[in-house]
Amino acid sequence: MIFILTNRLLWNTVAKSRSSLSNVINRSMSSPKKSVFVSRAIDNKSKLLLEKDYDVHCWESEEPPPRNIYLEAVKGKDALFCMIPDQVNKELLDAAGPSLKVVSTMTVGYDHIDVPECKARNIRIGYTPGVLTNATAELAVALLLATSRRLKEGMLAVENGEWGTWKPFWMCGSGLDGSSVGIVGLGRIGSKIAECLKPFGVRKFLHWGGKEKKESAEKLGAEHVLFDELLEKSDFVITCCAFNNETKDLFDLSAFKKMKTSAIFVNVSRGGVVKQDDLFEALTSGEIGAAGLDVTMPEPLPTDSALLKLPNYVILPHIGSATHLSRQSMAMLAARNIVAALNGDEMPSEV
Repeated sequence: MIFILTNRLLWNTVAKSRSSLSNVINRSMSSPKKSVFVSRAIDNKSKLLLEKDYDVHCWESEEPPPRNIYLEAVKGKDALFCMIPDQVNKELLDAAGPSLKVVSTMTVGYDHIDVPECKARNIRIGYTPGVLTNATAELAVALLLATSRRLKEGMLAVENGEWGTWKPFWMCGSGLDGSSVGIVGLGRIGSKIAECLKPFGVRKFLHWGGKEKKESAEKLGAEHVLFDELLEKSDFVITCCAFNNETKDLFDLSAFKKMKTSAIFVNVSRGGVVKQDDLFEALTSGEIGAAGLDVTMPEPLPTDSALLKLPNYVILPHIGSATHLSRQSMAMLAARNIVAALNGDEMPSEV
């Protein structure tokens, strides 16, 4: 009797194990590994984070994939890891199909993503604010110093043999000491720029754009003013605002005409904030003193652009966040956004 009961218990245990194993297999077959398309070569640490749980298909180049290949690559993917030049629009979302659950961009700006279209499809969007703040602020300060102290002109003078004997007023530029600095967009980056500039002896900070950042403004001693007042009173105007319908073409000829003729203009936000033809006119006609830009429209700026021939203009190839630490942090945050979204968790940084 004991033998029969023992056999029955053993058989039940085996049957339950088989049933459990069958359920695991069935679940595995019905829920295949989720897949991610990464539109550029990224660092190994971020890639390994994704490869731990997902099938990762990476375009192993720093150049973007051709559009036809991009559209093919996103088909059936659960997640997209994208960059600034990638137009994540209806065409691409249609190509991806209903499996796409999250779009994560390795940028703080997301104007290249059709947000309403994603929302309509219940596709979550991740971005990377915060981790590039210091790097971008550093570059804004570098552009401001390069333009105000005429570094481009000075370097050319050395290279062209124009450097002669010491002259009392040769190559004099604007100094920050005692100046007024206007910041368009006193968010994370704008606040950090002001913080970096304080030790240079800036007399006054003015700010405009978006919601009034009372806490940041009070900490920095920045005064919230109307846009026109900022233009009229600032020796330096720095734009680091978001690009949207309100800020598109914000800096046109009428805006430049309101600035001081000695004013220095710096843009580290998006090229679309500025009407470049109007900027060229303002620089050549003496409406403003100089300009330093890390962003243009289009990007890259054509090598035959008239702007590149101006001595009072410094242009950089959109490298505001280009430090090793910043870019690695951006990639990791973009990857973590994907992991969280695919697990149904709260994303570290969601639009």
